[in-house]
Amino acid sequence: MLINIGRLLMLCIWGFLAFNLIHPFPKPIKYFLDVAIVFMFFMHGLQVMLLKATQGKEKDTIGPWLQTRIFLFGVFELMAWQKKQPPLPTKK
Repeated sequence: MLINIGRLLMLCIWGFLAFNLIHPFPKPIKYFLDVAIVFMFFMHGLQVMLLKATQGKEKDTIGPWLQTRIFLFGVFELMAWQKKQPPLPTKK
């Protein structure tokens, strides 16, 4: 439930930042939001790149749909994805 609220929050943030590109706010806020959208692109892109780098060359790599969802929702999608993963085998 909380992950879905986080996803909704991220969609609202993306929408607010995209609205600033279409209809810019007054000058001091516009510059802050321009920097914020660049930071969001960079950080969410970095999350996708790091997850792809840690997956290795196995068959179960992440697909383009999951990559897009991680880029849009960030850590909220990573938390949901982590919950779906099987637990790691323990060594005896």
